[in-house]
Amino acid sequence: MIDTHCHLYDEAFDEDRPEVLQRALDAGVAAMLMPAIDKASAPAQEALTQPCLYHMAGLHPTSVGADYREELDFVAERLRNPVHDYVAIGEIGLDLYWDRTYAAEQLSVLRQQLLWAREYDMPVSLHVRNAYDELFQLLADMGHTSWRGVLHCFSGNESHAAQALRLGFHLGIGGVVTFKKSALPAIVEQTPIERILLETDAPYLAPVPHRGQRNESSYLPLVAQKIADIKQMPLADVDAVTTANAAALFGLGL
Repeated sequence: MIDTHCHLYDEAFDEDRPEVLQRALDAGVAAMLMPAIDKASAPAQEALTQPCLYHMAGLHPTSVGADYREELDFVAERLRNPVHDYVAIGEIGLDLYWDRTYAAEQLSVLRQQLLWAREYDMPVSLHVRNAYDELFQLLADMGHTSWRGVLHCFSGNESHAAQALRLGFHLGIGGVVTFKKSALPAIVEQTPIERILLETDAPYLAPVPHRGQRNESSYLPLVAQKIADIKQMPLADVDAVTTANAAALFGLGL
């Protein structure tokens, strides 16, 4: 299995990071993809160099503030002179849940990073919260009808899912699909397995029965099993197809 979105460099793992990594490998998670957040978190991310770990470069929408131009310059430098062989630009996107103070700047930052994705021929990992309509309007304004990437931790409705799939995106499904009142099972049921990616978003959003605890990549099989149950597929098939999906999208040499 491939965890297409986890923050192993987060301080939540400072006390036992090697053990967390080993538990993931023991659970059958062959690779973990780590999205970037901002300039401040980059040193911790870049310091992790194990062969099973893959890196992204990008600016998270909640890190867009008054200094967004400086932060964008940092991303640009990473793309020009990569510290790692970055597999995507991410996580990038729009987050209008907590605060709309920098909504216009978030749109500008996202547009620039989407342009870089085109320039460098890279997929994107999109964080979208309370902003799906704004996202799809921006994509329409940019004039491209096909994109490579994933809507990470997908939280939209069935209409949003359909729009995303028409544009070429995959849906990133994590622990929320196991929650009792989640709307995700209905969306997963209707989404072709070839367009689904597994993720944890660790240390956030742990699946049942670990809900409310620190999440980690070793819990990914719980997500895969829930998808298998929803789609009435063998777990091994969910594993194989979602792994192939991630390997193809992100160009992983697995």
